[in-house]
Amino acid sequence: MSLDYVVSPEPEVVLPVVGTDQYFPVRRIYCVGRNYAAHAREMGDDPTRDLPFFFCKDRTCVLPVAFDKASELPYPTSTEQFEYEVELVVALKSGGSNLTLEQAKAAVFGYSVGLDMTRRDLQGAAKKKGRPWESGKAFSNSAPLSPIVPRYDAPLMAEAEVLLKVNGETMQQSNLTHLTWDIAEVIVKLSEQFELRPGDLIMTGTPENVGPVRRGDKMDAVVEGVGSISLTVV
Repeated sequence: MSLDYVVSPEPEVVLPVVGTDQYFPVRRIYCVGRNYAAHAREMGDDPTRDLPFFFCKDRTCVLPVAFDKASELPYPTSTEQFEYEVELVVALKSGGSNLTLEQAKAAVFGYSVGLDMTRRDLQGAAKKKGRPWESGKAFSNSAPLSPIVPRYDAPLMAEAEVLLKVNGETMQQSNLTHLTWDIAEVIVKLSEQFELRPGDLIMTGTPENVGPVRRGDKMDAVVEGVGSISLTVV
């Protein structure tokens, strides 16, 4: 039976799967806050292994970005402090609650290169008043994402580099050994608070030295073993 909608439903949000003609349907985007010790310090936090905390972006925040093509990123409204955060993104093929480490590892379908773009001034104002972060984090095009590279095509090294350049200058550079909570641990902790589902994405945290971009700036984001994407702010 076909459904009679009172308004037209939003189209599905998908990302291409590298090496196939298939697509990955995005369900929900979970983000891990301050999962690199040096970034925690620059944001005024204690870098010890506190339990990870999470926030979400809506799937309508996704801006698909091809590996082999320069893309444009619109400068958003209502901000004068538009900042980059490069991240390894994990795509899930299965889910559940209270997963074990082995179940968490088995749930990974593949990886993407992502940017957690942030209206930092709006986020900062919300934090000062103890309000939610959505205005600073969950806006249109705030999640530029590369195609998904299946795990079997990307045997991600524990020491894989995470890098961001702005106008050719390296601004963020670290590697996955500096994650406070590694990929499997993040999935386990997330599954204790949410029932994970196939199609979920997890942005695993950003290294230190986040900073602003302006119209005309070019960003190159790299996760070693996954790929690189290029965006110009317009």
